[in-house]
Amino acid sequence: MPRGYSFHFRPWVAVAAALGCAAGIALGNWQSGRAAEKRALGEVERVSLNGEFVARFTVFLDNKVHQRQAGYEVVTPLKLARTGEHVLVRRGWVAAPRTRDVLPEVRTPRGEVRIEGVVQDRFPRLLAQGAGGGKVRQTLDIEDFARETGLALQRRVIEQHSDTGDGLVREWPRPDLGVEKHQSYALQWYSLAALAVALGLVSSFRKR
Repeated sequence: MPRGYSFHFRPWVAVAAALGCAAGIALGNWQSGRAAEKRALGEVERVSLNGEFVARFTVFLDNKVHQRQAGYEVVTPLKLARTGEHVLVRRGWVAAPRTRDVLPEVRTPRGEVRIEGVVQDRFPRLLAQGAGGGKVRQTLDIEDFARETGLALQRRVIEQHSDTGDGLVREWPRPDLGVEKHQSYALQWYSLAALAVALGLVSSFRKR
């Protein structure tokens, strides 16, 4: 105990310190959990598939920006050579034409191709609900698209990484992007929790 000071327990100080500490720990744990989730996403399943693209069912996902340029993400079903099932392939990004009334021209390889990429369980979720219909959409729901097209779709999505000569951009963001940010936020919240306790103790000392 500091010389010339004595400890006086004050309930309101203890309650404030406890609340501040609890809030800091809770928020720190939440940020740590988010970091763990993104770290798990980075452990992706890589696949290599042979099949044929079904070009007539190609869909353009709108509002995709690459290097400040508006465009679309091109999604095409792939009929698997081994099983005859179909899987949706996120093929890459293409720039949007000057007018929104015209869709970009996309080269789709004919015949059997080999696609290498990573497995995803769904398309990115959007704040806005509803995927819409037609060639241009905001997102895709696999089950809805299977009913709409009549295709036997697998309940997974392939993010294509191999080049098939289609001219599409495949600079996909890392799935674990942002782990360091969440870890930094967690450290800040834990520090604030410790600070709340320290301030509570300091406020409880008085000069004799």
